Amino acid sequence: MTRGVLTLPEIGSQAEALEAAWKQLSAQGEWVNKYLKDATFEEVVFIGSGSSYYQAQTMATTFRLWLGRSAIALPSSDVFLFRDQSVAKGRKTLLVGVSRSGESSEVILALDSVKDLPNWTTCGITCYEESRLGTMAECLVSPLGQEKSTVMTKSFSSMTFMMQAAIAQAAGGAIPAQMEDVLALDADVVSRAHAFSDELVAKNDFNKYIYLGMGAYFGLAQEVCLKLKEMSYVWTESFGTLEFRHGPKSVVEPGTLVCLLVSEQARAYELKVAEEMKEYGAFVLLVTAKAGADTAFADAVFEVGGAAVSDEARSVLYLPALQYLGFYTAMKRGVDPDHPRNLTQVVKI
Repeated sequence: MTRGVLTLPEIGSQAEALEAAWKQLSAQGEWVNKYLKDATFEEVVFIGSGSSYYQAQTMATTFRLWLGRSAIALPSSDVFLFRDQSVAKGRKTLLVGVSRSGESSEVILALDSVKDLPNWTTCGITCYEESRLGTMAECLVSPLGQEKSTVMTKSFSSMTFMMQAAIAQAAGGAIPAQMEDVLALDADVVSRAHAFSDELVAKNDFNKYIYLGMGAYFGLAQEVCLKLKEMSYVWTESFGTLEFRHGPKSVVEPGTLVCLLVSEQARAYELKVAEEMKEYGAFVLLVTAKAGADTAFADAVFEVGGAAVSDEARSVLYLPALQYLGFYTAMKRGVDPDHPRNLTQVVKI
């Protein structure tokens, strides 16, 4: 059996997927005006399941910052099973379904559960225009985000980028230019990430994996943690960076990989945490906009560039190296990352 023949090229083609999403967005300007620019929505709720929930977190964080309005991210199941505990009653609410396939049962059930409720409006983002999500709600569509492998890689990157670019367009000003800067950087990041992660995995053996991130990178830390777990079956965890110090750090010892997605906004605080983990014997990997004297203590540093743009805009640049890390860990362990056990592309209830 040939392993990894689907996942590897899908990780490697995400720059093209981002470019296609950017071009598609130019044709969907009315979607941006109708849903994101409408300030009469008192709450915007991004929902997804699994990886889609993690990108929903980054989308909601970006929305709050760039548009200055209320937004939250929830697992899809919270909306149809615990809606009144999760979203305040009586508010004019926009529900944004996030699903690669557009067929996830929980996303469909969530949108269906509010279709007849006053003050609720639905829309979405997917990679499949003719999916159930795509036909029951107006959706942004990432045309090259479609994948044959089970795990989400370029779909996650392209959908996250596309929604952030849509939010940037709604915000206006200088923010859309930041997304263009990221688009220009992505192909080089993907190329360098491939060799970086291949070598990192080949030269090291870890028995524990911890991913840390804050702000827009908290959802990303959960996502890359999931990528490693899905593809290679190793046990790994993710935490808010400073929260990791409050108990969970007890698991750190030699043989532990601590990977920190470094923001510029909280850089000094986050690097203090990383230095502490290094003192406990961890192998510290930093993914950051720029290396410097303050990162010299780390065992490995991957620079993504884009230090001049916001942490939020830079989000998707952090993904390739850590997607490749999951891929090559799986290959080293003799596991097929294309078809993880117990998993399917679409989860249905």
